[in-house]
Amino acid sequence: MEFEFWWLLALPLFFSLGWLAARVDLKQLLAESTALPAAYFKGLNFLITNQQDKAIEAFSEAVQANTDSLELHFALGSLFRKRGEVDRAIHLHLNLLEKKELEPQQKLAVTAELAQDYLKAGLLDRAEELFESLDDDRYRQPALRALLEIYVREREWERAIKAATELERLSGVPFRIEISHYYCEMAVKSKLANDTHTARFELDQALNANKNCVRANVLLGDLEAEAGAHKEAISTWKRIEFQKPEYLGLIAPKLLNSYRALHQTTEGLHLLQTYLQVYKLSSLLNVLYEATLAEEGAESAAKLARNELIKKPSLNTLDQLLQARAIVETNNQQSSNQHYSNPQDTQLMQQAVRHAIGNKTAYYCEHCGFKAKYHHWQCPACNAWEALPPEPTTV
Repeated sequence: MEFEFWWLLALPLFFSLGWLAARVDLKQLLAESTALPAAYFKGLNFLITNQQDKAIEAFSEAVQANTDSLELHFALGSLFRKRGEVDRAIHLHLNLLEKKELEPQQKLAVTAELAQDYLKAGLLDRAEELFESLDDDRYRQPALRALLEIYVREREWERAIKAATELERLSGVPFRIEISHYYCEMAVKSKLANDTHTARFELDQALNANKNCVRANVLLGDLEAEAGAHKEAISTWKRIEFQKPEYLGLIAPKLLNSYRALHQTTEGLHLLQTYLQVYKLSSLLNVLYEATLAEEGAESAAKLARNELIKKPSLNTLDQLLQARAIVETNNQQSSNQHYSNPQDTQLMQQAVRHAIGNKTAYYCEHCGFKAKYHHWQCPACNAWEALPPEPTTV
């Protein structure tokens, strides 16, 4: 291959151009870094070491030294919000809007920060107005998320459905579970107003949004039962097995009540027994035990508890067994002069077991860890939907 000698002349030129470009970039970098006040770097250091009070002081000093930097103002405002000093964040951003000559994009950025301040402060009307004004594409999704939070907190379910649907379209993130619960909330409101026709329509919409919406079928079954249509109620509640069977414990008492209304208690007990054998839910066992004790007597209840205790040792099941045995022994003493055993001893054992169990069952939110005594479809603490498990946890 023939060597091109002109490359020898080009090499020094390329080297010189590279050196010059590096010098230009270095000068620009140095100029940008020296333009930042020293307090800015102090603030960063305090943030890294989690000294937020000192970080606020440092960023406040940096803002005073460089009043034209929006980024410094935003950093300081974010720190104010995080510390709960929302009034200072609001004052900071209002001053920016009133005193600075801002370009349209900069004004939008400040408006977005101020809207977050109002939301954090609980001034929902003001926050809603500002978020709705952010029609720029860059702010549309964050604004919709904030608006959705506001609508849920204000229980404006129709507006929440529209916001969630639009957010789903823009982000590609599904909101089917949330939308189905918004329809359920609307149905509950319609039901309280005795508008069952609208409530049924809204529950159908919930199932259209999310075919696995257990809550919709629970409420539809309630509507049927309250109308005296117990066969239809039972049929509706049975669908839950094919949605999420772990929720069967929630509707077990409802099923039994409807079977009793139809004078088919035995069939209801048999159905719950089948569910218990297949899905092994502790809540089902509790309902089935109480129903067996009431309908078939202590002997049958003791047999049920004993069989379940053999399959899975549990203090709760042992408590049920001891309770049933104490009733049997008391009945035997009352009907015969023979003393097979002392029911008081059994009662003492039961008390010891209950003391060991204590009050340790609760529903824990999977998102925030909130502890609830009863099941909620929406976490009272973080507002997440279906975050509490259908079965309580024993700790």
